[in-house]
Amino acid sequence: MTWAEVPRRSRQVLVVTGHDRNSPVSTAVLYERAGDGWRAGAARAAHNALHGWTDDHREGDLRSPIGVHTLTDAGGRLADPGTRLPYDRSARFTTSGTGFEGEPLSGSFDYVIAIDYNRRPGTSPLDRTRPLGPDRGGGIWLHVDHGGPTRGCVSLAEGAMKELLRALDPGREPVVVMGDAASLER
Repeated sequence: MTWAEVPRRSRQVLVVTGHDRNSPVSTAVLYERAGDGWRAGAARAAHNALHGWTDDHREGDLRSPIGVHTLTDAGGRLADPGTRLPYDRSARFTTSGTGFEGEPLSGSFDYVIAIDYNRRPGTSPLDRTRPLGPDRGGGIWLHVDHGGPTRGCVSLAEGAMKELLRALDPGREPVVVMGDAASLER
């Protein structure tokens, strides 16, 4: 499924590999296409949805959608850290309360990158347009890790998010390949 679905023109691929189908724990690696093949960056710890992964994501299922998705837009509550992606800074990137393991959620949306799953590319990550319909969920982002599972997003440590925002180049047509290890081997 994975590499075969990566568009030939993509020169940056973020691979998020879940430990297993039902695990909220993942590893993220940014691959960059060089003249002689793909070069892997550092492996980063990540979280995904509480109940793991799914091929048929639905609103509220607490699973992250498996697949290959473009990365076209970013934003956050904090100032642009130097990304080349269109960046929407807004106070609306806020969340409060606690996560599934009692961890505070504040700061989770300081930096986000919209995963183009059931959204309209070229718009703010805050745009709630859902081309596949609202029952298929949406608002799937890469965002700052809060120390526990997400509702459907993928989260990385704040430093890793800043590095990723600075590294992604729309001219290299970045995508994310995400899912549990067994699904990514199909």
